[in-house]
Amino acid sequence: MQNTVHFILQGKGGIGKTLVSTILAQWLASKDAAGDLEAQRQPLRCYDTDQENATFSRYKAMDVKHVPVMTDSRTIDPKRFDALMIDILEEEGNCVIDNGANTFSPLMGYLLENDCFALLEESGRKVYIHTIVGGGDTLHDTAMGFVSTAKATKVPLVLWENEHFGLLQSASGKQFTESQTYADNSSRVRGRIVLSARNADTFGADIKKMNTARLTANEVRESDKFNVMEKQRIKVVFRDLFEQLDKVEW
Repeated sequence: MQNTVHFILQGKGGIGKTLVSTILAQWLASKDAAGDLEAQRQPLRCYDTDQENATFSRYKAMDVKHVPVMTDSRTIDPKRFDALMIDILEEEGNCVIDNGANTFSPLMGYLLENDCFALLEESGRKVYIHTIVGGGDTLHDTAMGFVSTAKATKVPLVLWENEHFGLLQSASGKQFTESQTYADNSSRVRGRIVLSARNADTFGADIKKMNTARLTANEVRESDKFNVMEKQRIKVVFRDLFEQLDKVEW
């Protein structure tokens, strides 16, 4: 994969946007490493526009660039979004842009008002929006976020189903992907990634330990702070996620 731009967009906070960003960035980095020399000369570029919880930028191995889009008076400065777009367009390669709940509406408004998706595509980039739908109590709000994003743009979507908040099903037991809400917008979805809720005492604790330390899966493999079984479980999780990402119609 070359010259792709990935926006992680969902208006609800705490739903896993940074988690998705880190997983996606690691998968793209693995593709770059396995690619030809030209692809390797165009390293993955990551951006964090979350003003209040810039967690993505704390992953040192990913060399994430923090883009502060708010002024000191806590208002959005469109010119700072300009700087982000210019930075993306100036160099070739793949890009991941993590966005916080507090900047979701301003960023989406900026992208639409300035026809940025078309600009990126005209410059030879393939653009994707990654949207997250959570289970349990988060299902309604995140499903509505999925719909609003689908209706606002014509950009291909990648749906991430986050089961860590519960199963993605209604009170009647119908799965989100069986709902009319999903069916009305399913033609826009290029692929689905399931963030499975595994055993919280083993897999869950290991992933939490890894994320708290702001480490990548490769760093965990080399770390002496993780035992052999913790490393194995993290390997299993990332192998599953990478296999799902491989099946997306990029």
